[in-house]
Amino acid sequence: MALSKKPVNGMKDILPAEMEIRDYVTSVIKDTYRSFGFTPIETPCMENIANLSNKQGGENEKLIFKVLKRGEKLNLETAKEEADVVDFGMRYDLTVPLSRFYANHANDLPTPFKALQIGSVWRADRPQRGRYRQFTQCDIDILGEPSNLAEIELITATTTTIGRLGFKNFEIRINERRILKAMAAYSGFEEKDYDSIFITLDKMDKIGLEGVAAELEEEGYAKESIDKYLELFELLKDRKDVAEGVAFLKDKLGDFLDQEVADSLTEIATAVNATKNAEFTLVFDPTLVRGMSYYTGTIFEIAMPELGAACGGGGRYDKMIGKFTGNDVPACGFSIGFERIILLLMESGFKIPERPKRVAYLVEKKYPAEKLVDVMKQAKEARENGQQVLVVRMNKNKKFQKEQLSKEGYEEFEEFFNK
Repeated sequence: MALSKKPVNGMKDILPAEMEIRDYVTSVIKDTYRSFGFTPIETPCMENIANLSNKQGGENEKLIFKVLKRGEKLNLETAKEEADVVDFGMRYDLTVPLSRFYANHANDLPTPFKALQIGSVWRADRPQRGRYRQFTQCDIDILGEPSNLAEIELITATTTTIGRLGFKNFEIRINERRILKAMAAYSGFEEKDYDSIFITLDKMDKIGLEGVAAELEEEGYAKESIDKYLELFELLKDRKDVAEGVAFLKDKLGDFLDQEVADSLTEIATAVNATKNAEFTLVFDPTLVRGMSYYTGTIFEIAMPELGAACGGGGRYDKMIGKFTGNDVPACGFSIGFERIILLLMESGFKIPERPKRVAYLVEKKYPAEKLVDVMKQAKEARENGQQVLVVRMNKNKKFQKEQLSKEGYEEFEEFFNK
C-alpha cells in the first residue's frame, strides 16, 4: 500500500503562521480565565467506553472513535457484541472526562472548584468549514456551586475572553431546559416525548417553524398540541430581552413554569449586563436546545455574525457527576469554539499585537566558520534586546526564501556575505 502525505480526512496539519495565532489565542484564554480564578487541569485523551456511552452525550455518542482491545484480550473470532472487542474510546468532549476527574479527586479539590481545560477531542463527524474530526476545545466549569453565580461567572469570563481577542457585536443566546419542558407541558405533550420534540425544535434555524411543524406531525403528535406549541415561539420572536421574554412566558404558562426558574434567568441577565466588559448582546432564545441530554438547567450559546453559526456554548449539568459517585454535584460549564475562533481570525488577516520584531539573518553558504561566530554574537545581542532572530543559510533562490519567511512573520532581512 502506497504511503500518503495527506492527513486523514477531517484532520489537518497546522502550519507555523496558524500555530503562532493558536499559541497567542491560547495564552489570552488562559490569562483571562486565570484572572477569574479558574485552575488548569488535564485528563487523558481516552476514556473507558462505558463512560462515553452512558446516554448523556446526545448525538456525539454516535460519533465516538472506538479503540479495539489489545493483544490477547482481542479475539475477533469469538466476539459476539461490541463490548467483546472495544474497551476504550477517544473523548468527544471535555465535560464527561471532567465529571470522572472530579468524582475521582473531589477530596483533593476546593468547593466550588473552577476548572480550565484546553485539549483535543475527537468526533467521527462529517468535516465541514470550521469543523474537524480532531479539534481543540476550551472549557471552563464550576463544580459544587448550586446558585446562578456559576452561570454569571461563566458568561462574564467567556465574553471577556472573546472581547480581548478583538470580537465585537456577538450574541450570547440564553435559555433554560426547564422552560423548554414547561412550554412542552403547557402545549399538551407527554414528558416521555420531550427529548424527541427538542431534537426537532433544535432544527428551527435550518427548517423554520413550518418545517418543525411538519416534522412533528410526521412523528404523530397531535396537531392541537403542535399548533399551541409553535404559537408560543411566534409570540416570542420579537421578545429578545431576557426579562421581557421570561415575564411573558411566566404569564402565559402560569403554573407550568416555576417562578424560581423564571426569576433565576432574569437575575443572570441583569448581573451579566451590569458587569460586562465586552461588546455583545444577551438575548433570550426559547428555541435554544443544545444537543447534549445531560443539561438540566440554564443553557447558553455564542453566536457570531461573521460565522453564521454557533461558536461555543454550555450550560448546567447537575446530574452527571452523580452517575460516577451516586451523589449529585451541581455543575455548570462553558466551552469556546476554539477552531472557529481561529478560522475567523485567520480569514480576517489577524495580526498578533505587540509581537517582538522578527529579523532573519541570511548567511552565505560559503561563509567561514570564524566569521559565523560574529553573526551569532550579533544575533545574541538582538535577542537580548527583545527581537526574534532566525539565523539560516542563504538559499540559491533568495527571493523565494524571503517570501516564505515573510509568511512566517519575518519583517527584516540581513544578509551576510564572505567578502
